[in-house]
Amino acid sequence: MNRLDPDKLFIELRNGVTLTEPILGRIYTLTHSDITADLFLTIDMQYAFDKISDMRDEVLGQWVMDKHIYLYVYVYVDGQFDPAISAIREEIFRRELPLALEAIRYGDRYLFKSHPYLDNASVWVCFASGNQENCQLEHWGYLKDYKKFYI
Repeated sequence: MNRLDPDKLFIELRNGVTLTEPILGRIYTLTHSDITADLFLTIDMQYAFDKISDMRDEVLGQWVMDKHIYLYVYVYVDGQFDPAISAIREEIFRRELPLALEAIRYGDRYLFKSHPYLDNASVWVCFASGNQENCQLEHWGYLKDYKKFYI
């Protein structure tokens, strides 16, 4: 796993989302450039479909309140590829997901500074597939696990 380079993370707030509000309804779309290794985090009240490419290699996330608040993250392992490629895509998502979660945590650091209890929120990741047998929902720790300190 690569460490996050904060200088390669670009953040865009949209549609009335501020650095600290709202929590519920706050949605993340994280995309990247294969050429520059830049990461692009859009924080909005809806997914940034205009940022999603045909590769379907984005990481999507949203805050959900059940009995407790948690971050629900969604990755689509099939994309537009045949099922034989799904295992490779899932392996790549699993390898890169810690970096993606670190980018979300760092990119929205002012939200966490204003609402420190969110660092104790669970992260649930859905590895989605058109094949129900390949769909998996997994607990990936807590947001505080992805909090890194930068000089």
